[in-house]
Amino acid sequence: MSQSERNARVRLVDVARAAGVSKTTVSDALNGAGRLPAATREHVRQVARGLGYRPNATARLLRRGHTRLLGVAAREYVDTPWVYADLAYFSQLTTATTRAALSHGYGVVLLPTSGPEDCWLDMPLDGVFVIDPVAGDPMVGDFLAAGVPVVSDRRALSEAGSGARENGRWVDFDYDGAARRVFDHLEAAGARRIAVVAATATACFHQRSVGTYHDWCAERGREPRIVLLPSPGVQQMLDAVRELLAADVPPDALVTLVEVSPPLLLDAIRRLGRSVPDDLLLVCATEDPAASYTDPPVTTLSFLPGETARAAVDLLVDRIEGRAGDHGRLFSADLRIRSSSAFSGRRPALG
Repeated sequence: MSQSERNARVRLVDVARAAGVSKTTVSDALNGAGRLPAATREHVRQVARGLGYRPNATARLLRRGHTRLLGVAAREYVDTPWVYADLAYFSQLTTATTRAALSHGYGVVLLPTSGPEDCWLDMPLDGVFVIDPVAGDPMVGDFLAAGVPVVSDRRALSEAGSGARENGRWVDFDYDGAARRVFDHLEAAGARRIAVVAATATACFHQRSVGTYHDWCAERGREPRIVLLPSPGVQQMLDAVRELLAADVPPDALVTLVEVSPPLLLDAIRRLGRSVPDDLLLVCATEDPAASYTDPPVTTLSFLPGETARAAVDLLVDRIEGRAGDHGRLFSADLRIRSSSAFSGRRPALG
């Protein structure tokens, strides 16, 4: 009989028999429970180790009412199937969330990005991080109603009602300020006809960024130039850029608020006969690390997936484990200015 076969058959009762104590004493000793003498606790543990006994962690946690599992759900484009690895921001955010959770002794379950609205209800989760919730998000409301702690944004918790006061925590961004920094930067670099590619998603990021763009244009008496995409995808993005650059009076700056590969976008712009930054200033909201290595390097608006993930997990674990702590964290996006949006020496065009 192999060592693994022998270990697989070792049960709690076997440890109790070998140690000369009851099953309850063994359970208390191995779980750090009860009021046992230190010598008894150590004796039981040595016997268990000698026999190769390994407790069933899942069963033990379920008996205690905890699974030490955190759910993560991205709610952008909920009507369109996609995977987290498709978009650099969500890929980095979920990776950072997993690392942060493991540092606290928790695992992570990635919930589906689309599917029946009740598909999450039977999942045994201790808490959930809901990213980019849709307006009136049912996932946030359902988990809170079930008494499951949730970290999401402030709007989602406000819409969820009373359950959020006890079990809701938030991480959020100053989306308006981030958008204005981008448009002000491009204006200072000489741009007067700024175009935007965004999404029709009801996530706060898109709604507030687009709203700020319209307000910014109105304040200057300029006509907005914007294309809204109904779903993620390379072809939709390239078609939107082609549409904007084909205008009789084309834009002199472009801001993409939908995740895109910077090298691919630069190549598409060149194929359309435009040069960055000489003909077109460019800023991308992306976490793609390639942005700093392209020719020219691309200016990016970063929403800090690593910092956001760590804050969300800390807030969630504090609530799950009953520790006092903050109810939320507000972040400012990081505008990383590179050559693609640098002043090119052009005289600003009027209008």
